[in-house]
Amino acid sequence: MPALSAYSNVENTSMCILVEKGYRVWFERDTEMYCCEKSGWDFMAESITELLGVVSIYEYHGSPLQYKEYWWKINEPNLVNSISETKPKFKAIYEK
Repeated sequence: MPALSAYSNVENTSMCILVEKGYRVWFERDTEMYCCEKSGWDFMAESITELLGVVSIYEYHGSPLQYKEYWWKINEPNLVNSISETKPKFKAIYEK
C-alpha cells in the first residue's frame, strides 16, 4: 500500500493546491476534461490530480515567459524506456 496514490479521494486536495497557487480551475463538460489557467497559461487533464501534475511540469520549467512549441519537453535522458520493473528495497513510512 503506497503512502499516497492518485485516486478520487485525492482530487479535492489537488484542487485546493491549484487554487492556493492562484490557478482558476473548471470542468469542461464538452470534452469531460479538467482545466486551469493562470497568467494566460492554460492546462488540461483527465483528472484534477493529473492537472496538478501538468502544472508541476510548467512550474518546473520556471513558468516560461512566452510560448514555443514543445516548451515542456525533456528528451534526455530517455528514462521512460528503461524504467525498472523491480521494486527497490525500502521501508515504507507507514511501517516505521
